[in-house]
Amino acid sequence: MGAPMLAALRSAGFEARGFDVRQTDDPHITTDPQAFAEGLTTLITVVRDIAQTHEVLFGAQGFAAIPGLKHILICSTLSPVYVTGLRDLVPEGVTLTDAPMSGAQIAAREARLTFMLGGTEDDIAPVRPLLQAMGTTLHPMGEFGAGMQAKVLNNLLAASSTAMTRLVLDWAQASGLDDKKLLNLIHSSSGQNWFASGGEDIEFFNDGMDPENTIGILIKDIDSALDAAPPGADTSLPRSVRDAIRSLKPRG
Repeated sequence: MGAPMLAALRSAGFEARGFDVRQTDDPHITTDPQAFAEGLTTLITVVRDIAQTHEVLFGAQGFAAIPGLKHILICSTLSPVYVTGLRDLVPEGVTLTDAPMSGAQIAAREARLTFMLGGTEDDIAPVRPLLQAMGTTLHPMGEFGAGMQAKVLNNLLAASSTAMTRLVLDWAQASGLDDKKLLNLIHSSSGQNWFASGGEDIEFFNDGMDPENTIGILIKDIDSALDAAPPGADTSLPRSVRDAIRSLKPRG
């Protein structure tokens, strides 16, 4: 997600660069933390999970402590509990905004991501032009952490529709129904959902469970929602969805 987001920023005229621990072919992405940090005022983190986020902010890279840093945008989908705890760890004077996004890789490449934002309007205003360069829809959800809470709930629904849509397709195949005809029907009827309508535009549509792919990320997102579940909440259905996602096999 990060590479096409960087490309969108640069296309919009922003002097943006990227950092990755892995070498890439993109001349605007470096593996040198010092080169990346030079003159940096706004940091956008787009990594997989809490461990990688912590490494970027406080670990080997330690970008949260860069002198002159003014803004940090958390765009990964993480536990809202972890995200709200960042305020106590990030240096004073650095604005924190949670800005997780939705739309998958296809939306990142086409600069039409949807962002869910947590923070005051004063915090969001300076980074709004960056977000608008990468996406088409911004949803301010409330105070810091509210954007992440909204995102994990949204992804809980996405995981549910993913699990059920894949089960429906398997059952349809077993009964001899044509996948494309069924998906066209679903798209225009009561079963419509983002995953079924996205079809081949969603990079993980036919994937099986693997800890390293996007199906594996869905497990992480369900866990993030469960981590922030209300006290005493019935979590049996989300846990069943998680089990269903874990059991997905690749489709031909």
